[in-house]
Amino acid sequence: MQRFRHRYLTAALAGAFFAASPAFAATVYVETGRLIDGVTNEVRTGQCITIEAEKIKAVGACGKAPDGATVVDWSGFTVLPGLIDLHTHLADLGQSADLAAPMKASPAETALVGARNARVTLDAGFTSVRDVGTYRGLTDVTLRNAIDRGDVPGPRMWVAGAYLTIPKGGGELNGVVPNEQLPPDMRLGVAATPEEAAAKVTYLLDHGADFIKAIATGAVLAIGTEPGAPELTEEQLRAIVKVAHARGKRVTAHAHGAIGIQNAINAGVDSIEHASLADEATLQLAKRHGTWLVMDIYNGTYIDEEGTKEGWPEEYLRKNRETTDTQRVAFRRAVELGVNIGYGTDAGVYPHGLNGRQFRNMVKYGMTPMQAIQSATGRAAEEMGQGDVGAVVPGRYADLVAVKADPLADISVLEKIDHVMKGGALVR
Repeated sequence: MQRFRHRYLTAALAGAFFAASPAFAATVYVETGRLIDGVTNEVRTGQCITIEAEKIKAVGACGKAPDGATVVDWSGFTVLPGLIDLHTHLADLGQSADLAAPMKASPAETALVGARNARVTLDAGFTSVRDVGTYRGLTDVTLRNAIDRGDVPGPRMWVAGAYLTIPKGGGELNGVVPNEQLPPDMRLGVAATPEEAAAKVTYLLDHGADFIKAIATGAVLAIGTEPGAPELTEEQLRAIVKVAHARGKRVTAHAHGAIGIQNAINAGVDSIEHASLADEATLQLAKRHGTWLVMDIYNGTYIDEEGTKEGWPEEYLRKNRETTDTQRVAFRRAVELGVNIGYGTDAGVYPHGLNGRQFRNMVKYGMTPMQAIQSATGRAAEEMGQGDVGAVVPGRYADLVAVKADPLADISVLEKIDHVMKGGALVR
């Protein structure tokens, strides 16, 4: 039996462990101090996790480790499932004052920047992400595939391929050149009719998208659009949902305004991104339909503070001010109503790797610490329809994080994860 006292691992040893094949088959035995499994409210002590071939084989009271097992001593830590962020933009350059930046970078450069973003996201303890769109269409597919092959380190990715948006809508790169002059790969999801929208869904799914992202209203960070204004019609949204669901794929809708959110829910989408201006009737509708809300309630603070310093367009800053507080009020009410809520941050608007900063706001605006944790673990996996991540239970991937302090006493400790494991391999 080989024993690693993890707090003494050198960077080289951790790197070598992580570099092991994704099909790493040796047994790993993880000793935990406190265990939060991501699906129950119970906190267990003295539990050990047996891992084989990337997945959890057993969880139970610690005893003798299996013969030949590598032992990871996290007995002084609280261990949780690897975290999940349902709203990221890894395969993109990130927000800045330069509107033209996404067009200036080639698809290859964008993918390389995405590889860096993926590494810092994984290092922050987010072992799975849903990547909800990139201006350079299908770059996210390239990045996901590279991670899956083991070419670059990063979280498990589920990707949208491109934004489904009306011409000059919230999913377009507006205000740089006439939209018709944008590179073709920046307009893969532009659709003016229900028929075009359905065809675009087919194209994206055929080319590797895992789900569809539809732009149902204007956006805060898109020139010439207003967050409260509907864009894709209910008819267009129904066409999108019909094609995606027929192929077993989910649809999420970017929607700030109440009418756009209602159009999307009535059209049958599975989740709503942002929901900034959701009123009581809209939240009640989401509750009745079981629609998930993914509300980025930290993001507005970063945009106001850093966007102002960096000289982002005044239009962006004005729309952000008009939506930040209303979104947080809506979030609190959604929690009270018991609406399905998943953890999503819009990382990429603010720097990747800071994904954990939203936990504090989720607790501040109504969630218990356990609810906030579950929104980024078991509940997030449920929202995605993925039964192999998000929980410390047998059969799921051995994606784990460990923190020295107690996140139920101070949720902010999740902003700086001490140790990370993906598929039974130590990241750090």
